[in-house]
Amino acid sequence: MRTLLNTTLCLALAATAVTGCKKDDDKPTPTTPAPTPTLYQRLGGTTMVNDPANPGQMIETGYLGLRSVVDSTIFVIAGDAQLQPYFAVLLAEVGGGDLTGFAALSESLTEFFAVACGAQNFTYTGMNMVDAHNSMNPRMTGLVTDEDFDRFIVDLVAGAAQNDVPADIVTDIGALVETLRDPIVQQ
Repeated sequence: MRTLLNTTLCLALAATAVTGCKKDDDKPTPTTPAPTPTLYQRLGGTTMVNDPANPGQMIETGYLGLRSVVDSTIFVIAGDAQLQPYFAVLLAEVGGGDLTGFAALSESLTEFFAVACGAQNFTYTGMNMVDAHNSMNPRMTGLVTDEDFDRFIVDLVAGAAQNDVPADIVTDIGALVETLRDPIVQQ
């Protein structure tokens, strides 16, 4: 009799435990929304592809996209009479066949944008925006005005368009650049 009572009690406890677990399983599991992709991820992120500028080397798609836009924008600026005076040193070098300044500017701007867009594998080691755009930088020939900053954004959009960057990403890059107006505009 005692064995029967113990067996019945164990079965009742087991049924309660199973029923209790069943009820917990029926409750919806809270879900965490997927994190919003960074601008860098939206540009292609860390997916590795062949670097067209350096055969045999690989490059992150996001970095390649940014470098392409930066390089295109530098060329757009070179043809922009309003912004050319700021880049007199660079344009004189390039005109003389020296591309080292162009390469350094391209790398620095690309690193800056990569970090600003959320890249994790890069570090910006260039000048801060105030020093890069004032007399601390011997390569900068003049202080930027609001009108010239606006023109830079126009040229940046043109550089992005040459690389088929989607409009929503261009808008977000423009918003990012706009946050730099105060340290860059110094006149």
